[in-house]
Amino acid sequence: MTVMRIYLKIWRQKNSDTPGQLVDYQVDDIIPQMSFLEMLDVLNEKLLKQGDEPVAFDHDCREGICGTCGLYINGRAHGPEQGITTCQLHLRCFQDGDTIYVEPWRSSTFPIIKDLMVDRSALDRIMAAGGYISVNTGSAPDANTILIAKAVAEEAFEAADCIGCGACVAACKNASAMLFVAAKVSHLALLPQGQPERQLRVNQMVAQMDKEGFGACSNTGACSFECPKNIPLSHIARLNREYLAAQLF
Repeated sequence: MTVMRIYLKIWRQKNSDTPGQLVDYQVDDIIPQMSFLEMLDVLNEKLLKQGDEPVAFDHDCREGICGTCGLYINGRAHGPEQGITTCQLHLRCFQDGDTIYVEPWRSSTFPIIKDLMVDRSALDRIMAAGGYISVNTGSAPDANTILIAKAVAEEAFEAADCIGCGACVAACKNASAMLFVAAKVSHLALLPQGQPERQLRVNQMVAQMDKEGFGACSNTGACSFECPKNIPLSHIARLNREYLAAQLF
């Protein structure tokens, strides 16, 4: 069975108030079929056996749906592959003897908690500012009660694919959250259930985004390119239209 030796340069930082630095590690007997997070697990087991402190990193589902495992790998959000999260990245994408740089999301709006873990609660606060709908409680209505055109439903589902990982922010040179906000606004703006709060929602979410200190859209498209769910820039265009229309009402 083929095994690999990987050299890692991992960002270690005790907390947001303490300076951090890249620390060198070597991991042997790595199987190419391992995911990137499994490789970090192997490293941490090695560190624990040596009596050293393990590397702190976020993870949850390990299936590419929770948005937790955001890492900057060799200068790219989620690593060298496109359309996947860090937990879906496998070591077969690298070569035996490669040196891999592993860093946390690069944004002042995502302060470092420890090592590779960052605080992404700014995105939660944007959602809380307006990412909801008002519905009447009671028994579940029939699925066909409100008809939605197939093209509209598909576009709404496309926006709903956003997992809030923050890769768009990390990839943008201005640390903009426009693609994230656009996906959340676009998703509900397209559906009948999202109409009652349509204007209020976009106003409040954009205001909260600005309050959190995210930068302006750079128009380079790096956010969409690095998005693990391939959310297109067309949703940012819809966000701009929604926001402009909301100012008229």
